[in-house]
Amino acid sequence: MQKLMKYLLSYRLDVAAAVFLIFLQSLTQLLLPDLMARMVDFGIVGGDINYIYRMGAYMLVISVFSMIFSIAANYYTSKASVGFAKLLRKDLFDKIDYFSLEEFDRFGTSTLVTRTTNDVTQLQNVIMMMLRVVVIAPLTFLGSIVLMLNKDVTLSLVVLAVIPLLSIFVYFVSRQIIPSVREMQKQLDNLSRILRERLTGVRVIRAFNKEAAASKRYEAANEDLTAVSLRVNRIVAILFPGMLFLMNLAIIAVLWFGSFQVETAGLTVGDMMAFIQYVTMIMMSVVMISFIFVIIPRAKVSADRISEVLNTNEMIQDSETAAYFENKSTNKNTNESGTPKIPAVEFKNVSFRYSDSNKMILKNISFSINHGETAALIGGTGSGKTSLISLVPRFYDVADGAVYVDGVDVRDVKQSDLRRKIGFVPQTAVLFSGTVAENIRYGKEDATDEEIWKALAIAQASDFVENMGEGIQSYISQGGTNISGGQKQRLTIARAIVRRPEIYIFDDNFSALDYKTDADLRNALNKEIKDAAVLIVAQRVATVRNVPKIIVLDDGEISGIGTDAELMVNCEVYREIVESQSGGTEVAE
Repeated sequence: MQKLMKYLLSYRLDVAAAVFLIFLQSLTQLLLPDLMARMVDFGIVGGDINYIYRMGAYMLVISVFSMIFSIAANYYTSKASVGFAKLLRKDLFDKIDYFSLEEFDRFGTSTLVTRTTNDVTQLQNVIMMMLRVVVIAPLTFLGSIVLMLNKDVTLSLVVLAVIPLLSIFVYFVSRQIIPSVREMQKQLDNLSRILRERLTGVRVIRAFNKEAAASKRYEAANEDLTAVSLRVNRIVAILFPGMLFLMNLAIIAVLWFGSFQVETAGLTVGDMMAFIQYVTMIMMSVVMISFIFVIIPRAKVSADRISEVLNTNEMIQDSETAAYFENKSTNKNTNESGTPKIPAVEFKNVSFRYSDSNKMILKNISFSINHGETAALIGGTGSGKTSLISLVPRFYDVADGAVYVDGVDVRDVKQSDLRRKIGFVPQTAVLFSGTVAENIRYGKEDATDEEIWKALAIAQASDFVENMGEGIQSYISQGGTNISGGQKQRLTIARAIVRRPEIYIFDDNFSALDYKTDADLRNALNKEIKDAAVLIVAQRVATVRNVPKIIVLDDGEISGIGTDAELMVNCEVYREIVESQSGGTEVAE
């Protein structure tokens, strides 16, 4: 919590204004009981109507000022707490934005969403409460005690005897809240995760008639969250009635003992009424402080969860010596034919494992791709194809060996500069809500309409975009649900093409295309990006049979490298893949 206070310091002037106004509000409230006592003793008991009017006018003016101070204090506390939340959300988003895939895998999407929204809101509410309570409650508490002691010490001791009992009660009750609140936040994460899966997987759920099972799973998580929430609320339900009981007990004691002093003229009726007001103010101050004990445990859990994200060190960072490619690359040196001497992409003895596993996903991988060359990566499910290509844009770092782009270790250059060289098309086609043009311009922000249409034509997507009604200004719904899978694939390919990068990586992006579209697209690509290095991951043999360099992966190791004809002779794994795809030979180009 202490580390997060730096965000509040950005609004220190608003905080200072709020504290000052709350201080003035507390002082005005402390004046009212004494004025009321004077009105009773000298005005009502003494029968002085003018004195009653005068004291009433004073009380009215003080009440108006108290109201003004309260409204102004609420404005500044709200401004400071909302500003605090704004800055915290921004830093959280920026931090998450720089997470590598390792951190995303470790945290999970649902909990990151909850931490950025619900947990920040919890802290915002606590800040707003704390700014008021930490000033008004102690000041009212101490001021009331001083004014009580000034009127009658013996009766004040009766009230003070109840305060330790109230403090002990609040302490033991609040201790029961913290574990339950922590569990409640975990259950909220779980509920968010299930809800997200339910919404994003709605088509699969309906296709398999699993609505009832999905609803049952959600209801179970909802019931778990409800049970934990009820446990917290039951504790809170004990807290406030208990405090009110002790507060009323103190008032009864004041009335009991005070009545004897009034009878013996040791205390006036007005002072007795003021005393009851001070007791009420003291107890309400304790109630406000105890309320902080209720919300602080939940805020602490939220603060810990947020701090865990903010304090996470990204596993993939630019080194202090990282430079730009123009300062590192030697690729400008060419041989006599004009082609670069250094490969565009090169793997040297690369091994890789995920951070939460000891098993090597890739083992001793070595190959290279030159500019103007196309290579294909093929292998069975789980052979490590996607893991391998994720190392080129440095989504993950190698465990051993090195990956080179233009002769430079990818760890020695800035990630932003590295990724500008690469046009990456992920295995799952991802589109964002917005127009076709906006989605394509993710690849190149300043792309002209002509460049967009050309990229769409190469990706074999121009025909269906023209038929959408508004062309490239046609709207794509969230996740691209208003177009087909093949159309999404082609738009993501166009997004990479418009960038005109030096290296293209296609992660099994032709699987949703029919054979004719697949062939037309690859022919167009070969003509338009002939100077770039291209790495294609494929499941279909027909997609790669004409590629001059085919790399066969088997259980994380290279089983063979060569042309289709060479691999049919020398690589058993490749032959098995070809034989398993009965239609593969019929569609070879």
